[in-house]
Amino acid sequence: MSGAPITLPYLSGYAPEILAQVRQLIEAGRLAETVARRHSELHEVRTERALYDYVSAIKSSHMRSAPPLAKVAYDPKLHIVRNALGTHSQVSRVQGNRLKAKREIRIAALFKEAPADFLRMIVVHELAHLKEREHDKAFYALCVHMEPRYHQLEFDLRLWLTAQELHGMAHLPTP
Repeated sequence: MSGAPITLPYLSGYAPEILAQVRQLIEAGRLAETVARRHSELHEVRTERALYDYVSAIKSSHMRSAPPLAKVAYDPKLHIVRNALGTHSQVSRVQGNRLKAKREIRIAALFKEAPADFLRMIVVHELAHLKEREHDKAFYALCVHMEPRYHQLEFDLRLWLTAQELHGMAHLPTP
């Protein structure tokens, strides 16, 4: 690598020791390989219907009392540069004399080709927002309840995004 400093936008806020380890993997050309080795399993959730079913299964397993979802979709407009890997929204409409809310989850289209673990992590994240709006202690507790490896998967997803950016968003090697 050249002498230019390596910026790690997806890893801001992590300890300097961890960032130094990531930089070493990058300089050795091993970041993509390391992530691919840990998360080699791909998923088959390619269509909107399959994504809706996938999200609904996780929701019914962990959040039966949460409001129903009107729509779940892959969204090609969501872009990681703006820190949006997924979104959740609530659209309220007046129907007669009642206010009706429809909830939607949109997942960045790049997750169609992502390892299965990362799709699960982002789905868990967006589902948690159905109950907890803020990224606070209760929010992360709910994420960990649905996916015990949540924090590790979030970190590994950030490594994967870094590797994707370094490789021009090309597909990463599999082990």
